[in-house]
Formats: sequence, C-alpha cells, structure tokens
Amino acid sequence: MSWWSRLTGGKSDGGPKPQRLDYLSEAMALERQGDYDAALTSYRLALRDRPNDTKILQNMAIAFTKTNRPEEAIRCYRSALDLAPQLSGAHYGLAFLLLKRGDRAGAEKHLDAFLVKPPSGPDAERWVRHAEETLGALRNGEAVSGEPEQ
Repeated sequence: MSWWSRLTGGKSDGGPKPQRLDYLSEAMALERQGDYDAALTSYRLALRDRPNDTKILQNMAIAFTKTNRPEEAIRCYRSALDLAPQLSGAHYGLAFLLLKRGDRAGAEKHLDAFLVKPPSGPDAERWVRHAEETLGALRNGEAVSGEPEQ
C-alpha cells in the first residue's frame, strides 16, 4: 500500500504495528521524578493489562503511601499477598502501615511473615534488622514508630 493511501486512511499492508506502551516502566519513571499521582495512573493502566502482577501492586502501594493514602496502600499490599502469600516486601510495607494505624497485632503478624523468608542482597540487612528491632519492641510492649527506616 502506498504512503498516500495510508495517509488518507487506507488499510496498512501489514507493516510495523504500533507497540503497546509499557505502563509499568512509565509509572516507575514518573515515580522517580516525584510525580506520584501520574505514576499511579500508569500503574492502574499496567494493572489493567496484568491484573495478577504483584510487582505492580507493590509499586502502587508504595506510591499510595508516599501520597498519604494508607488505606489504598493497604489494599494493594493485601491484594499482592492474596496472589503471593510469601511476598516479603508486601509483608514489610503492610506491617508498618498497620503499625501507623495502631494495629500492633497485625504489624507483628506481618513482620513475622517478613522474617520467615527475608530478602537477600546488599541492602536487605538493614531492612531485616529494622524488622527484627521493631518486632522485638512490639513483643516487649514498647512504643514503636510506624515509620520504616529510609
């Protein structure tokens, strides 16, 4: 088909097809730029394409947390855990949101679950240590902050 025919609305000859936008990559880029509301829009579009993607759900939960929408963040973490109950990052994030809400028992449960199979890697040690310290404080009846270490 000629370029003129395509320009005037003719059918394509089977040439290159438009690529579907990678909403997850777009969302993560927007989040790095600090545009959390736009990132959430892209995460929602990504989730529409891949509704069982725990990475998208966890990233949405983080963005909701950063925009001070803890209830939406809690829902995203719970949805991720429904799909993958061993997901340590979701247990960690959910524990601290529950702690902020005053749900010490719920926080303790999710910190325990996080520590059953903690992440590994160069940065993981500080998160594991923070979870262990918080869990110890909860079990000793001490006051604890709902803020995870940054």
